Amino acid sequence: MKKYLVIGNPIEHSLSPKLHNYWININNIDAIYEKKKINEDEVKDLILQIRKKEICGVNVTVPFKNKVISHLDKLTSESQSTQSVNTIYLDNNNVVGHNTDIYGFEMSIKKIKYNLEGKKILILGSGGVVPSIIFALKKMKVSQISLTNRTREKAEKLKDLFEDLNIVNWGEVPNFDMVINATSLGLNQDDRIGIDFSSIGKDKFFYDVIYSSKETHFLKLGREMGNKTEDGKKMFIYQAYSAFNIWHGVQPNVDDKVTELLN
Repeated sequence: MKKYLVIGNPIEHSLSPKLHNYWININNIDAIYEKKKINEDEVKDLILQIRKKEICGVNVTVPFKNKVISHLDKLTSESQSTQSVNTIYLDNNNVVGHNTDIYGFEMSIKKIKYNLEGKKILILGSGGVVPSIIFALKKMKVSQISLTNRTREKAEKLKDLFEDLNIVNWGEVPNFDMVINATSLGLNQDDRIGIDFSSIGKDKFFYDVIYSSKETHFLKLGREMGNKTEDGKKMFIYQAYSAFNIWHGVQPNVDDKVTELLN
């Protein structure tokens, strides 16, 4: 039986095993997918297990998307450009790091038929998935990307990867068509972003990368102000879809049952 993992710290909240094992079962694949909480000093040994084919593939979540890179043999162009890895596999005895978050975000936008071309984007936060979102937004030809983070220095570091990023102070709200919450604020129901959106007007798009079963306060606020809203479920499903296809050579079915698994 082949073994697959998702690693992170924390990892308890991850629904990746639920989704991957559902697809594994309906496609009659002899495999199992588990979650594992690790510390940074365990990354090297984990990569060795992939090299020895004891583990056949790994998904990577916070805080290891960048930290695994130094242990890998090769990066795909997507991972190289974003310095972010969320999917690891063995190819011709090389341990390869890939980024399926880009595909996940792109597909989530395409599935709701929202045209991003020429749009102005505001991103809240600068965590692990943000470089992937910026990369995808640029592919979809947005006109401007502004980013704000509670620690400005962390936001400024992203300019090493994306020079034309517009950094604004936390609490500032530049003109935007779409605002993306990429902070962890919303994992708990009592979380509040603490930014005043009262002057933005209507017909904006509030997008939250969090895939909670309950509406986050951020999305509730956007909806009550008369704006379009979308949570991170589709992004989560399609980044998993891409990883599953890489590992198993199978394009899994995305249907209502898959969405129900995440509720």
